[in-house]
Amino acid sequence: MLAISDLHVAYGQSEVLHGLNISVAPSEIVAIMGRNGMGKTTLMKSLMGIVPAKSGSVTMEGTELGPLKSYERVAKGLAYVPQGRMIFSTMTVKENIETGLVASGETEVPGDIYELFPVLLEMKDRRGGNLSGGQQQQLAIARALATKPKVLLLDEPTEGIQPSIIKDIGRAIDYLRSLGKIAIVLVEQYLDFARELGDHFAVMDRGAVVYSCDRENIDEAALKRAMAI
Repeated sequence: MLAISDLHVAYGQSEVLHGLNISVAPSEIVAIMGRNGMGKTTLMKSLMGIVPAKSGSVTMEGTELGPLKSYERVAKGLAYVPQGRMIFSTMTVKENIETGLVASGETEVPGDIYELFPVLLEMKDRRGGNLSGGQQQQLAIARALATKPKVLLLDEPTEGIQPSIIKDIGRAIDYLRSLGKIAIVLVEQYLDFARELGDHFAVMDRGAVVYSCDRENIDEAALKRAMAI
């Protein structure tokens, strides 16, 4: 579904990502882990076309994404839930979700989104800025799902979220995987959360993958050493 090959990204003369190779298939979750400042968010922004690649390739269903603008990538089926959520604080919950309908061509918010996050239906007329941090995270995911994505990029979805809503978000991500249609790239520092959901794991350090494995072959000690680098 999504294939990243020898990806290099730089800010000016400073290279931040060094030859990343990652792939994710439908119904799979690839967990990208590592400490702050190791290039995880830069990777996500590069996949969305916010930060241009210096070299390498990113393809989705065989289509090269490099020449495409961010909105064109969304139209192809790539959706991004950024770190910090970035919901529209003065718009209602319903209006926030409806902004994603532009890409999907739908005219009404699909009912399954409210089934996934019932609290958003209860608060659909409330301003996004009046929601708690956890509710805003659910809203940001719902807005991304309204685009009908084939690949969902989640950047630190548990950051600053209360434990009860972390569990709700984890259940929602697991459900999306069970549908068998969506590939998910999960950037996460909370090891237990990533460990519970991930099918494949990649730990980044200074812009490179220093440890990778799948769930069946995970070496807990090696994983924790890589996370501590």
